[in-house]
Amino acid sequence: MSDLKKAKSALISVFSKDGLGPIVKKLNDLGITIYSTGGTEKFIRDLGINVVPVEEVTSYPSILGGRVKTLHPKVFGGILNRQDNETDVKELNQYEIPQIDIVIVDLYPFEKTLASGASEQDIIEKIDIGGISLIRAAAKNFKDVLCVSSVEDYKDFENLLVEKNGETSLADRKHFAGKAFNISSHYDTAIFNYFNTEGKVKVHKESIQSGKELRYGENPHQKGTFYGDFDAMFAKLHGKELSYNNLLDVDAAVNLINEFKGESPTFAILKHNNACGLAQRDTIHQAYLDALAGDPVSAFGGVLISNVEIDKVTAEEIHKLFCEVVIAPSFSGEAEEILKGKKNRILLIQKDTELPKKQVRTCLNGVLVQDKDNKTDALIDLKEATNNKPTDTELSDLLFASKICKHTKSNTIVLAKNKQLCASGTGQTSRVDALRHSIEKARSFKFDLNGAVMASDAFFPFPDCVEIAGKAGITAVIQPGGSIKDQLSIDYCNENNIAMVITGTRHFKH
Repeated sequence: MSDLKKAKSALISVFSKDGLGPIVKKLNDLGITIYSTGGTEKFIRDLGINVVPVEEVTSYPSILGGRVKTLHPKVFGGILNRQDNETDVKELNQYEIPQIDIVIVDLYPFEKTLASGASEQDIIEKIDIGGISLIRAAAKNFKDVLCVSSVEDYKDFENLLVEKNGETSLADRKHFAGKAFNISSHYDTAIFNYFNTEGKVKVHKESIQSGKELRYGENPHQKGTFYGDFDAMFAKLHGKELSYNNLLDVDAAVNLINEFKGESPTFAILKHNNACGLAQRDTIHQAYLDALAGDPVSAFGGVLISNVEIDKVTAEEIHKLFCEVVIAPSFSGEAEEILKGKKNRILLIQKDTELPKKQVRTCLNGVLVQDKDNKTDALIDLKEATNNKPTDTELSDLLFASKICKHTKSNTIVLAKNKQLCASGTGQTSRVDALRHSIEKARSFKFDLNGAVMASDAFFPFPDCVEIAGKAGITAVIQPGGSIKDQLSIDYCNENNIAMVITGTRHFKH
């Protein structure tokens, strides 16, 4: 037995009329009775198409300033009745309830209204009641009713009407029902999160409406999907599809370079979410060269990012390096053409987009949620802990190193000099190991550490780190403090003419 159903009636109540005209005309051509109300009814009439006002069905006007229009048994009975149930069919006839086969709804734009900075009253008025109820009713009864729940689905529904001349299969109706419940759950999540901005209700709800399947996850045997609006953050100019690992590196790169927004030309090179090179100079060309000098070996296959436009001379240097991704606020025309010389190289223009204020990650059988570490150490935060005070140059380097340290995997030590990353020890189980690794790496690339500075993401429990650093030539240290043995490190610095400043803010990154 065929599960195809020929539609005879449709109820339309939408906020957005964009793309609705062709649907209404096709419904009319197919002889389908159209019910509507309010602005949608007027829109249909203006097309010269006959429409039955919902008020004629309910014998009740729209009331309370339009808050109550479709909430009526004669509307919901027409949607929720089971057409293979004799009692339901009998009651439809008894109460003169018309059968409704198609429901087309587009909800009030709650999220857009919220994002616009509207008043609370305007936001509340954009919480749809009738529309969301129609969606849930029609989607629940997908066995008999097809529900179109968003302007985004108008075109798919129009194509379905054309292809099947008003008939739909059970699979069609169930597919649209799934979309409808996605719309309703997302809508309710946005409303809940608005009311729970202070987090007093201890639940986590998140809904992201766009997803892209990736070639694979972190490794080829793992599946991966990115959920988010990538195009809102970047304009992709060139290159292959981004991988799971590319996206993680791009995320790390964007968060790092944002620390230098509006500052002198700054260039960073990242590998496995950590900076392997970073420098700030008068020109982006010199910044790139000095960032590359920080670790030309790790730069191979890395992600590159600039805080200013990449010009021709910089692009010519970058083109000599195999790199996965290059990101900048813009590229000169000549730079873009040069960098497109490698067909797989990904070129991204970073847009000025607000990033989420929360971080979410899976943990055990749930998730961990925290505020992002949006604290950037500034001059005003620094407490001079030693008798020897840092020079202006050292202070500048200390804050520079602190920004990098904040975005490097713990335990970490960052060594910098003259606004250039000399080396970092990343992800070590011991802070001493992180320091030794950074010193060894800096020396391997011929950096002179005399006069360099050291940044630590957490306090020093013993004076061993400042002792090792001092012997390597480090003359100034920035650290959060907080150890019960802080004074031991301070004393060593005082005895050996090393300047130390304490920020009071730890920057663990796990």
